[in-house]
Amino acid sequence: MYRVLLVDDDPHIQAANEAYLKKQGYQTCLADNGPDALRIASAAALDAVVLDFDMPGMDGVDVCRRLREISQVPVIFLSAYAKTDDRIRGLMAGGDDYLGKPYSLVELELRLRLRIQRYHHIFGGDVLCFGNLEIDLGLREVRYQGASVEFTTLEFDLLAFLAKNPGQVFSYEQLYNEVWRAPINRGLHSIQVCMARVRQKLERLCPGTHYIETVRRKGYRFQYVEER
Repeated sequence: MYRVLLVDDDPHIQAANEAYLKKQGYQTCLADNGPDALRIASAAALDAVVLDFDMPGMDGVDVCRRLREISQVPVIFLSAYAKTDDRIRGLMAGGDDYLGKPYSLVELELRLRLRIQRYHHIFGGDVLCFGNLEIDLGLREVRYQGASVEFTTLEFDLLAFLAKNPGQVFSYEQLYNEVWRAPINRGLHSIQVCMARVRQKLERLCPGTHYIETVRRKGYRFQYVEER
């Protein structure tokens, strides 16, 4: 689960961004000013920052400069102005990307995901194949005989992690550490629910084929028996 810090003094924009990204499987932290954003960034493990360019007091450029002293996480600027000078200032301060308001939430999430993947050195091009099932790590797609089903960010990451290690059993704790990236004391229910959704989508995509096995009291593993 990617953790993103959203920084904007407009509560409506914050609410819209947070609701959409949570729906896609992200964790979010919120700040409506520069000092709070820097305090959160210094204490939390973040994967990216979505940063408003124009804020009262400490603006986004100043926040980005200060942030670069403690972190290299991707920063995507949001601005109501599309001036070339503003874009240059943001990039020179250490920003990675720039979106002008109004913007598409779909595009924001796509840019976020690509920047985070690059940050974590996850490069595209690899496709895991299990018979007719294809798990495209670059496009983040799951395909079966030409058909596909949409997976959220977290669902895809869980499936891809298990599929990259077929036959190996992973405990809940290991999945939290490697994929979920949230404290285990939040309970097991969330990861069980997410895994159930992954199974349901796989069943819808390729009926009658069961790729994920629950190993009682141990965790989950990806199983593939080659068809003969």
